[in-house]
Parts: sequence; structure tokens; C-alpha cells
Amino acid sequence: MGQGAGLPDDRRLAVPGGAQAGVLHVAVGPCPARRLRPVTPSPEQDELFAAHRPMMFAIAYEVLGTRADADDAVQDSYLRWAGVDPAGVRNPRAYLATIATRTALNAVRTVSRRRESYPGPWLPEPLVAEADSPEQRLLMSEQLSYALSVVLLQATPEQRAVFMLHDVFELPYPAVAEALGKSQAAVRQIAVRARARLGAADRSAGSSEEGMVALEAFQAAVGSGDLQTLMDVLAPDAVLLSDGGGKVVAARKPVLGAAAIAGFLLRIAGTAVPGARVGIGPLNGGQGILVHAGDRLELTVAVGTDGQGRISGVYLVRNPDKLGTAARH
Repeated sequence: MGQGAGLPDDRRLAVPGGAQAGVLHVAVGPCPARRLRPVTPSPEQDELFAAHRPMMFAIAYEVLGTRADADDAVQDSYLRWAGVDPAGVRNPRAYLATIATRTALNAVRTVSRRRESYPGPWLPEPLVAEADSPEQRLLMSEQLSYALSVVLLQATPEQRAVFMLHDVFELPYPAVAEALGKSQAAVRQIAVRARARLGAADRSAGSSEEGMVALEAFQAAVGSGDLQTLMDVLAPDAVLLSDGGGKVVAARKPVLGAAAIAGFLLRIAGTAVPGARVGIGPLNGGQGILVHAGDRLELTVAVGTDGQGRISGVYLVRNPDKLGTAARH
């Protein structure tokens, strides 16, 4: 986890969005407010940005849910950062986290409109790394599992942002309040509501030893083809969500309960592509089941656990638009 850091005193940054969202108040010390200048960033700025880019990407991804949208938010943040004099920024980490947060929140309305007519459940784009990357290392170190990203969808964008800034990256409430343009009291209430939405979600599912044991048991149970064996690894009230994007066959509604989920999964397993390769590999900040047909990623499977070693959530992504990007990273 990152170390907490306060924000200094007075600077306004232009960020994309509406009239209210278009001005970001970020504290940077006793310097007077200045306009951003379209300048080439200094080597020092590039170095600072590169050091904190994985954090900025993680914040934007958890708020927006796709790699492309998160990358766009990070790129916009870079353009804002390029017009800032780093000598006047007392805390670059908190400053950059603030820019990324505001930029991501400003993009939420556009992203939400694209999802209004989405066929069936919408799940975050899986982040599958073929090779080690700074983003993947950060997701792993912070135990930001795919299952957590799914559960975070139950929270509002502001709640997701507060969770990432305070609970994950340990920015103090004054800095989080500054990032969201709200009072500390309001931000504390948002944090309480976010934790209530998350409930007993296992943040480390798929990355902890218990999560890996559950994932391996799940894979073995599906491979066995035995209904009871599979039901035994699922919590009675487990939920399965399947995202096909209307382009491939997928469940359009959540599948509820161990028996229904087990039957659904065994039917899928019985129609697998001949020669498909099934294995466990890196998925977001943990591990998941990856199914390849040749060089093409066909399916990702992530699971969430209930804290008792049982699988409480199964998350399947088959939408080729989401898997094409995943397979290239």
C-alpha cells in the first residue's frame, strides 16, 4: 500500500468535463493560482509521471472498467501534468492521483451512456498480462483482484474513487476530499457507503493462498464433469455473471445458486472448442482461468470467495471486444 500524504494549498487545474467538473482545485503550496501552459514536460515531470502511472491507471480502471478508457484518462492526466511547474507541487503522488481521479470521474457519464443498451451483464474488461508490467505488479501488490472489480460495480463511481484513494492507496481524507471537491465529512460518508456495498467481498480472491486453492479446486471440479463435486466448491447462494456482449452465447441474466451454476458450467464445458487450452494465469491483481483457442483468448473465468473457502461468485467474460485487448497485453 502507498503511504498517506496530504495535499498542499492552492492551484486550479483545467480537466475535461462540464462547467463544474472543468476546474479542479488541487493544493500545491503557497504559490498563487496559475493557468496551465501547453509546454513540453521536463525530464523530472516525465520521471515522476512514469513512477506514479500504475497508480493512476489503477484508479481510472476501477472507476471506468476498461483498459482503453483508463488509458485515455491517464493520457489526459499527462497533458494536464505537462502544464504544471513541478517545483510548486509539494506532493506529486497525491497531485497525480487527484488529476487521474477527476479525469476518470468526468468520463463516467460518457462511458455510462455506452452501456445503457448493453445486452446482459456488463463486466469489467479483464486485464491479462502475457508479460510482467508495472500495472500488473501494482495490481498484484495491492491485491486488486478481478472479483473485487466486479463487486465495485455495485458502488457508485464516487464510492469507487474514494475506496481506491483512501482504502487502497492510503491518501488521507483531506487529500481525498480535495480530489473529489467535497468536504471531509461528505467523503467519510461516501467511504462508509462504499464499504457497506463491498460487504464481505474478499479483496484478495484469486491472489491469496486461499483464493488460489479455491480456484484450483473449481477448475478441477469443472474438469471432473461431476455435478456434485462442482456444487461442493460453490457457496449455496453463489452467483454467476456471464458477459458475451451480444456477440457470443452467454447467459443474459445472472445464474443463481450452486445447483444452477454447476449445471450451467458443465453444459459449457461440454461444448468447448476442440483443442482449447485451459490454464490458470494472471488476471488483474490475481489469478484466473484462461481459455485459449490457438493464439486467441476465448474466455476468462474469475472467482470470488466467501471467506470460508467457498466460491461465492463466478465471472465469465466471452465478449471478443474485451478479450482482444486483453490478449495483446
